[in-house]
Amino acid sequence: MVDISRRGLMAATAAFGIAAPAIGTRPKPTPRPNILWLVSEDNNPFIGAYGDWLAHTPAIDALAAKGVLFRNVYSTAPVCAPSRYALITGASPEGNAPANHMRAQAKLPEGWRTTPEFMREAGYYTTNNFKTDYNCEIDEKAIWDDNGSKAHWSNRPEGKPFFSIFNFMTTHESQMFRATAGRLTPQDVTVPPHLPDTPEARLDIASYYNLIEKMDGQVAKHLAALEAAGLSEDTIVFYYSDNGGCLPKSKRYCSDAGLRVALVAYYPPKWQHWAPAGPGQALTAPVTLMDLPPTILRIAGHLVPSQMEGRPLVKGASLPRYAFGMRNRMDERYDFVRSVTDGRWRYTRNYLPHLPSGQHGAYEWQAKSYQSLEREYLAGRLTEEQARFFKPRPFEELYDLSSDPHELSNLAAHPSGREKLKELRTALDQHMLAINDNGFIPEGSPLEGYSSSRRAGAYPLRSLMALGAKAASRDAGNLSAFVAGLNDRNEVVRYWNANALAMLGASASPATGALQARLEVEPSAQVRVALAEAMGYVGSISRAESILLRLLEGTASLRVKLQVVNALTHIGAKSDTTLAVLKEALKLDDEYVPRAAIYQILIMSGEYQPEVDTFAAYGRSPKG
Repeated sequence: MVDISRRGLMAATAAFGIAAPAIGTRPKPTPRPNILWLVSEDNNPFIGAYGDWLAHTPAIDALAAKGVLFRNVYSTAPVCAPSRYALITGASPEGNAPANHMRAQAKLPEGWRTTPEFMREAGYYTTNNFKTDYNCEIDEKAIWDDNGSKAHWSNRPEGKPFFSIFNFMTTHESQMFRATAGRLTPQDVTVPPHLPDTPEARLDIASYYNLIEKMDGQVAKHLAALEAAGLSEDTIVFYYSDNGGCLPKSKRYCSDAGLRVALVAYYPPKWQHWAPAGPGQALTAPVTLMDLPPTILRIAGHLVPSQMEGRPLVKGASLPRYAFGMRNRMDERYDFVRSVTDGRWRYTRNYLPHLPSGQHGAYEWQAKSYQSLEREYLAGRLTEEQARFFKPRPFEELYDLSSDPHELSNLAAHPSGREKLKELRTALDQHMLAINDNGFIPEGSPLEGYSSSRRAGAYPLRSLMALGAKAASRDAGNLSAFVAGLNDRNEVVRYWNANALAMLGASASPATGALQARLEVEPSAQVRVALAEAMGYVGSISRAESILLRLLEGTASLRVKLQVVNALTHIGAKSDTTLAVLKEALKLDDEYVPRAAIYQILIMSGEYQPEVDTFAAYGRSPKG
């Protein structure tokens, strides 16, 4: 039972290192509701209200019992920074590169403002405690009335409604790197079929449930603080998680587990006219976290600005038909995936299908379950479905989540999925065009960004989508067209024709001369990386290494350096010169290049094992 006494309130607020709100007579009601966001990190709805019988989440369950439970909810990206870009702007990160990449600094278009700034315009006192990670160049202190570990709604001026966010790190991926004891033990859990049943997997799953139970206790304390302050009936509460879970194949990946999150909203009786459903009811429409900013602006009485793409989740408003998700660079590894779901079916498109989903990531591989997954793969003990994580992918995937929640049976080529494939393929195409998806632009290109990519003729997206599909088909019959495209006037078109040749591999060996000729005149560093990588794939590895090493040493751009190191890994670089240059790259002051370099060094030296701590190997501390 939640303690909502004065003593309970003091204990609750002390647990977060914040001052308790003054307790006395009931505060004077505001003419608009307060709005409270309680945000947990990196978790799927392993929550009782969502039907998980192993979960112990009484606070969230009770909130759902008197509020609205959104059953099919998704983050816009399967990792925090791009997801939080969507929350702070109400717009898709892939529409404004490099916001589509993990830990980047996109520029907001002229005239755009942030969610808390709009709420302040509406007369709200706004606080954030404490995570930001917005993936764009904004002054985090300027957009909030208070931002930091002591920010709290209790500090608002008298009579002002508040919009307050509290972020819980309890379930963050970093907490999975050590076991968490609690109600559940490894023997209590079930290992999903896409993972091997190892002691490490069982321990991580049990720890995950135990962490979620702890997080639920934090939710309870915040709700108790509201109650004790006499504000519970004047405050609309939203609980949600910022992206999918941190077990293998979830966070960072465009799987349902990577994108599916929880969302529960409680509307007190006096504010029920805003609720999209009655108390205790569930909605099944596919919604995203990007729908939250326009929702609270509508409630606050502020016009929803044109920059926001989401739909208000309020009574009478039409709910979304589809939810879209994306993946580009995740930490030190590049990829390009787009996905859409209607809540039952998930369609996923892999624009770099020659690369496996499971590219080694230094941060995530600190989890013992990731280590055991790769160990079992190297030992040849995985099932075909489990081993897919480490192998090339099809261009298109389609899953019926009602019968296949772990996405094991791809129905993209099956007659039973034909109509749904066509529908979701069209929906994704239309969405990418509507937001001017920047995903085809290599990171660091001058074409990146909302305005730059929208200049007339700068970024022929429709043509690039067709080229990307043709490249991903890996049909050698397209070889001559790809070679001709190496000389296109547009650098992104040249980049993707080079990628297309890389995907063809040895079948593109007749293009070696054309690749070399283009390298001699190519002005774009990003395209030069792609050309050299393609040369390695078609069989000229030593020549490709030489070109890539000159790029690595000759460019100042850290992201081009990262692209070079990834290319060296993809082609299987092996020269002593490469080894020496990569060791020099370990000295770079960057979060990601040394991570990628040390992995390749360990591979080339024969010292890599899944259990190797790559952070320790180059003397750095991990940043999550």
